[in-house]
Amino acid sequence: MRIERWHWTLVAAPLALALVTATGCESTSDARTNPTASAAPTTSGARTTSVARVCANPVAGPTKAPAGAVTVDPAKVGDLAAKTRNSPANTTFWLKPGKHRLDPDRYAQVVPKKGDRYIGAPGAVLDGAKKNQYAFSGGARDVTIRNLTVQHFVAPMDEGVVNHDSADGWVIEDSTIQDNSGAALMAGARQQVRANCLRDNGQYGMNAYKGKGRITGLVVEGNEIVGNNTGDWERRKPGCGCTGGVKFWAVDGADVRGNWVHDNRGTGLWADTNNNDFLIENNVLEANDGAALIYEISYNAIIRNNTFRRNNWVEGRKAADSGDSFPFATVYLSESGGEPRIKARTDKIEVYRNVLENNWSGITLWENADRFCNSPANTSSGDCTLLVKKTSSCARPAIARAPLYSDCRWKTQRVDIHDNRFVLDKSVLKCTSKCDRMAVLSNYGTYPDWSPYKGEKVADAITRKQHNRWHDNVYVGPWKFVAQDPSKVLDFAQWRGLPYRQDAGSTLRAGDGG
Repeated sequence: MRIERWHWTLVAAPLALALVTATGCESTSDARTNPTASAAPTTSGARTTSVARVCANPVAGPTKAPAGAVTVDPAKVGDLAAKTRNSPANTTFWLKPGKHRLDPDRYAQVVPKKGDRYIGAPGAVLDGAKKNQYAFSGGARDVTIRNLTVQHFVAPMDEGVVNHDSADGWVIEDSTIQDNSGAALMAGARQQVRANCLRDNGQYGMNAYKGKGRITGLVVEGNEIVGNNTGDWERRKPGCGCTGGVKFWAVDGADVRGNWVHDNRGTGLWADTNNNDFLIENNVLEANDGAALIYEISYNAIIRNNTFRRNNWVEGRKAADSGDSFPFATVYLSESGGEPRIKARTDKIEVYRNVLENNWSGITLWENADRFCNSPANTSSGDCTLLVKKTSSCARPAIARAPLYSDCRWKTQRVDIHDNRFVLDKSVLKCTSKCDRMAVLSNYGTYPDWSPYKGEKVADAITRKQHNRWHDNVYVGPWKFVAQDPSKVLDFAQWRGLPYRQDAGSTLRAGDGG
């Protein structure tokens, strides 16, 4: 589903990666060209943490076959798939060093049985030779893939190479999945994705999508997610909303922590359509062409202790150069908010103890007045909110009355933004305007003709009635603030004064940040 705004266009252009230490000193580096560095440091006040450079320093697998394992020979084309077919469930397969190939057929693939384990020796590579579409597929549960490089598969758009059928309980760790078309991997319930290099794939590093049902209990931890969307899909299919380092769809319960998400040609992390109960913490998101994080028509999240640096330079600048006044942001919360009636670890969207340094703008809270369940303007393919069972219920005359008047909308509500540090130096971004915004806004409702949300009803609600609050933040640099609609650009005093009363307890040091 495309990003919901009036329009949103992505372009592909890699950016250099800047690493900033806790002391504020900068050193330029790129994980794809500097394999000697071991970590990307992240700062939050006096606290310093790091995320591993997984792609430069992959964890090597065992040099000998584990006890009881079936050895797979790279000299025999199709050996891995054949031995998987001929072995019982819960078998461990050890792939010897070398390049392993499947049969030269587009649908040749490995179909694991329940509990199978695939372990790569140092230098073990499963190569699709740009002929095979999928590496591992099927519905078997609790499969493990470890210490293996998977590359050169040609999955179609929106499909994935590893765990193609979104089976449940898979563990994918210490592996490199790179240079594939489509997504490096799909996701099922209880999937654990740990310490992998998800690099330079055509569409996504991971597409967390399951055709039927919701994905529960997903863990994405300690991965390096870099350079994805090499296929430049947003340009090939304008408005598709089909790119990102990781895309999440209908995930109920996800821990996303300790990842290094950088230099993706589009959005870094994008949760899209009825996600709920996310914990996004201790990540470094930097130098992504688009927003670092989009949380869209979704619910209940904790976003804390992350570092966001130099994101959205490409897309933000392109929009500004085109004359677009919308506050394109590095953290974009679109029709998403806290909902106490949906079970989660929080009943808000809490954004706190994050550091945002020299991104194109800051945080935008947005709600499209014309987007709701059963509206022709809803781009979410017929999905309804989690509070309404039947999309058809959201129709006149019932939608004009409680409870449907409220429940048919994905609301940007109960967003609590506090104890963050926002630093902006326009000389670093080389921008003069439109890169310096915080925002809470909507559009004037006009469509469809039977909509009960016409006019400024939604703009008034998101700005002053839905408990969206900034407070106790630190701003360094020439920040501006947008409220109600794009035309209302405020200074810090106006933002804090009536009628908005935002950022109580916050401070601003004007001028360019350093």
